[in-house]
Amino acid sequence: MIIQPNLIKDCINRNRRAEYELYKTLYSYLMSICYRYTHQKELAEEMLNMGYLKILTNLEKYDSNMPFKAWIRRIMVNTLIDEYRKNKTLKQNISYVEEYYDTEEFSDTNEALQKLRADDILQMIKKLPKASAQVFNLFAIDGFSHKEIAEMLEISQGTSKWHLNFARQKLQEMISETVLTTAKAS
Repeated sequence: MIIQPNLIKDCINRNRRAEYELYKTLYSYLMSICYRYTHQKELAEEMLNMGYLKILTNLEKYDSNMPFKAWIRRIMVNTLIDEYRKNKTLKQNISYVEEYYDTEEFSDTNEALQKLRADDILQMIKKLPKASAQVFNLFAIDGFSHKEIAEMLEISQGTSKWHLNFARQKLQEMISETVLTTAKAS
């Protein structure tokens, strides 16, 4: 995705055509982020529009020394997290765990991942409980630290680590089932 500096300048100057062109250019990238967190097309589209509005209103704050893609991703993820905080029912589903003990058990590389398509893994992530899926996405895919996740979701770092550990364990089980099923079918 290459965004021309002139397009950004035109958007800052509130040129409607430029804003629409930027929207079309960013749509698939931002939608993939939104869908990964919401798992619902309609909600993902709503979140995308909210995030895009924030991108447009803050374009004059964009520092051209920073990669544009990273800047918009950060805004989009923060928009999704803000919306998550507002939704009290999701927040009540988080189980709080104050202690976490690191284990080597989940750090092994699983060769079965090479046999799976990205869509298969995405479907597995969707099956996780929402809080665990969100922590997994933030940590494993978006690269946030447990400290950052804890601040964003208003949970402890231990709870963030627990959700990541739980998500990894469930994904490992789902992958094992898939590999065994595929091996039996072959």
